Amino acid sequence: MRTMGLDVGSKTVGVAVSDLLGLTAQPHSTLRRLNMQADLEALSTLAKNHEVQQWVIGLPLHMNASEGASAQAARKLGERLHAYTGLPVHYWDERLSSVMAERVLLQANLSRTKRKQVINHVAAALILQSWLDAQESQAL
Repeated sequence: MRTMGLDVGSKTVGVAVSDLLGLTAQPHSTLRRLNMQADLEALSTLAKNHEVQQWVIGLPLHMNASEGASAQAARKLGERLHAYTGLPVHYWDERLSSVMAERVLLQANLSRTKRKQVINHVAAALILQSWLDAQESQAL
């Protein structure tokens, strides 16, 4: 089952897609947010093109696990995506995913400019991979 992972920000949405077996996540792209309708249309088109059957949305929790405005915005997008596409939405704790993505990109020796271009979809891939790994361990 193919899954699409999202790292939702106020200006962009990082996108990652799993393989058909749901074992690995690959960074895909970063979408510039315009408005809710345009965001839904763009994400829905990507989902159709990749035969996605479910969404995983990173939930940016505070370090004490409480939800703030960013988490509420991610949930709002998730609710609207579910209503728009009919696909199930799963939320996944994304604390420190951007920090981990930054470390991965630094280790890859990417310039600051290149890191800025790819960090959101690399973070989405880390969120999605973490969720896929958890699903696999629960199945064992």
